[in-house]
Amino acid sequence: MASFSRQDASHSLKTVRWPLRLTWLGMVAEALVQSLWPLLTVCLLVLAALMLGLQDAISVELVWALAVAAGLGLLGTLGYAFKRFRLPSRTAAIARLDASMSGRPLQALLDTQTIGAQDAASAAVWRAHQTRMAERAAAAEPVPADLRVSDRDPYALRYIAVLVFGIALLFGSIWRVGSVAEMTPGGGGLASGPVWEGWAESPRYTGRPTIYLNDIPDGRLQVPVGSLITLRLYGEIGALTLSETVSGRTDVPPASDPAQDFTVVQNGTVTISGPGGRSWQVEVIADAPPEIAVLEDPSASAFGEMTLPFEARDDYGVEAGEARFSLDLASVTRQHGLTIAPETRPDLVVPLPTPIAGNRRDFEENLIEDFSEHPWANLPVQVRLSALDGAEQEYETEPRAMVLPGRRFFDPVAAAVIEQRRDLLWSRANSGRISQILRATAYVPEDLFRKEVDALRLRKVIRQLETFATYGLTDEMQDDLATEMWDLAIILEEGDLADAAERLRRAQERLNEAIENGASDEEIAELMRELRRATEDYLQQMMRQAERQQQQNDENNFEAPNQDSMMMTQDDLQRMMDRIQELMEQGRMAEAQQALQELQQLMENMQMAQGQQGQGSQSPGEQAMEGLSETLREQQGLSDQAFRDLQEQFNPGAQAGESQDNEGRNGGQGRGQSHEGQSGQGEAEGDGSAEGQNPGSEGSIADRQRALRDELRRQQGNLPGAGTPGGDAARDALDRAGRAMDDAEEALRNDDLAGAIDDQGQAMEALREGMRALGEMMAEQQQNQQPGQGSQPSDRQAENRDPLGRESGNTGPDGDTGPLALNDEDAYGRARELLDEIRRRSGETARPEEERNYLKRLLDRF
Repeated sequence: MASFSRQDASHSLKTVRWPLRLTWLGMVAEALVQSLWPLLTVCLLVLAALMLGLQDAISVELVWALAVAAGLGLLGTLGYAFKRFRLPSRTAAIARLDASMSGRPLQALLDTQTIGAQDAASAAVWRAHQTRMAERAAAAEPVPADLRVSDRDPYALRYIAVLVFGIALLFGSIWRVGSVAEMTPGGGGLASGPVWEGWAESPRYTGRPTIYLNDIPDGRLQVPVGSLITLRLYGEIGALTLSETVSGRTDVPPASDPAQDFTVVQNGTVTISGPGGRSWQVEVIADAPPEIAVLEDPSASAFGEMTLPFEARDDYGVEAGEARFSLDLASVTRQHGLTIAPETRPDLVVPLPTPIAGNRRDFEENLIEDFSEHPWANLPVQVRLSALDGAEQEYETEPRAMVLPGRRFFDPVAAAVIEQRRDLLWSRANSGRISQILRATAYVPEDLFRKEVDALRLRKVIRQLETFATYGLTDEMQDDLATEMWDLAIILEEGDLADAAERLRRAQERLNEAIENGASDEEIAELMRELRRATEDYLQQMMRQAERQQQQNDENNFEAPNQDSMMMTQDDLQRMMDRIQELMEQGRMAEAQQALQELQQLMENMQMAQGQQGQGSQSPGEQAMEGLSETLREQQGLSDQAFRDLQEQFNPGAQAGESQDNEGRNGGQGRGQSHEGQSGQGEAEGDGSAEGQNPGSEGSIADRQRALRDELRRQQGNLPGAGTPGGDAARDALDRAGRAMDDAEEALRNDDLAGAIDDQGQAMEALREGMRALGEMMAEQQQNQQPGQGSQPSDRQAENRDPLGRESGNTGPDGDTGPLALNDEDAYGRARELLDEIRRRSGETARPEEERNYLKRLLDRF
């Protein structure tokens, strides 16, 4: 065994000289921190108070009292520092470093053998021990310094001092420190010269910060118009003077006035003359006026609630806005009760909604109001939108002609009452004429009214009108009569349906509140039974109303509405409620609440759909809509097939089961119906064999895409509405769809499945836009053909819709039977599972990058 001498021990200590030095420096830092932290705390507090200008805000006596206290504090903390500080020795550093290692190797290297030194075996053991200690010492690491003083500063005063000093650095100024000397008797003579301070405060609505002018050098200074400049001149009066040309003031105070405040309204200069003076060329940032515009014509809900979309913007934010509706008398059809001059009424003014939170510089909102009871409802008006910004600048749009939306009445008697109510509000001079018309209308009440009480209410209105026509009609009487007539029309329109609808609404609200408040299973089950009973009552009343509508149609030689749609509606509603109950039993309360909201919307739309049912031969527009719906379904099927082929291309054999399972619901395979020029393909697809799923069948998909493009071209040639805005918009959308189909065909023939799927998605979106434009054109044509209160469309579109406003067969709004139709047992669950599967596959790094990019685009779209 090698010997270990004292020279070796000294050499081992040299190997730890740098860890030893760093440990010693850490101990010095500890001693400084533990002894100087009170002194540093007092210094930071005093300096922060001076930089923030505390001495300028309080009396001189209090300043000097605080100065004495601060001086005593500095002396006390300085004495504490001298008393506590001790420079650590090298021996203490060795002891700390040695204590950080197991077995204290440094002490072992410095020790000598006192017992058994003459024994060779004992000496060998000692040398072996020192050798091991030397190896441990060679691995020594510096001991970190312990700078914690929390046991000596339990109230964290040091952190308060650092925080206050940081605030002083941000919002204070080191120049304020010297102002203490001016508080001494004759101290002003000690200063180097007069001083000044200034601030430029932007208007609050701009959101811009205040500028401290002492930090701004000579040169250009940009501030918003309306900024307030505040200057304070200190020192001998007249040593500093101010001259400015930005405020446009006529009553200018003396240039040497110590306090100068003025508002910037124009470009100019601001100059402080004297020691330490500055000069700025001020440029005003103009405040642009706000802008506002109507995005599109208003739309109305089933019960007359108007939705008017608009957009507004301003450089600093729109503060408020309003919509002003004025009667367009020149566009009113002056007939019946509207032939005489109308009474003067003020413009209808409503405030515009603005974002509650977020940026108001550029936003889009919807004005949602119900003007059904207003005298101008369903009459031509002109609307002006105005916006106001923080600078009180206002912008108003040009008048836009529109018809003020209001509720439509389909019951003939209710429509007659509402029309006479409109004439009464148009001019009270119509009261005599109105009473005669209503008396003639109610001549045979048993043939018109379902309840005798309704006939009595109408007679009461007639008597009041006749009395007021004789003795005069005040404004209050006019309003009371209008309210009576409105309530009567609602009762006549809704009849017994109103009570059933109210019970249904209460049942829906109670169930919704129970879901939100976490009610027990028994309570939810009872509320669900109540909802079912209310729904059954409501549907029975709807069927009775449909029978009355059928009788009226028979009297007018109209064909009877299809009652199968009503029976199908009952089945759909029962199935939907079963689905809601199933979701609640499974604990999926969020989905149950969403399904309940959809049920509420469907029930709200039921009465309007019932009133709009009519019969007639299928129009060219409906034929075009039906063809486009079929084309959209075909395009969806081709896109689904291309997606499965893309998956099979990267994972052969992995998607076969999914393809077969999806074959029956994608709409592109197994269909017995086909377009012209596609019959052979429809038959080829209908066999359901594995050949249709072959990944190598891109050529056949391209041929089918080509045939679908030819069919779309044929449909474009037969599209009605040429020369109308709606027809032109539909044709433009179909042109885009055709170009996207051509690109998809080319991509399929080039074996670019991912690009083909993107092009097919663009084609489907364009088809939907074309169908929307075509539907709007058809609705406008119906309104132009049968204008007036209570008019009904007499085409075949209503026949194809059930009282819920949906296409027969649960087709979607675009005509395609999607996976979320009401007859699907688990539509929402499968949609969620599909999204989860797409997310899972997009996160698998083993999949090809092209496939993962496509899956991510799917997630971004849906």
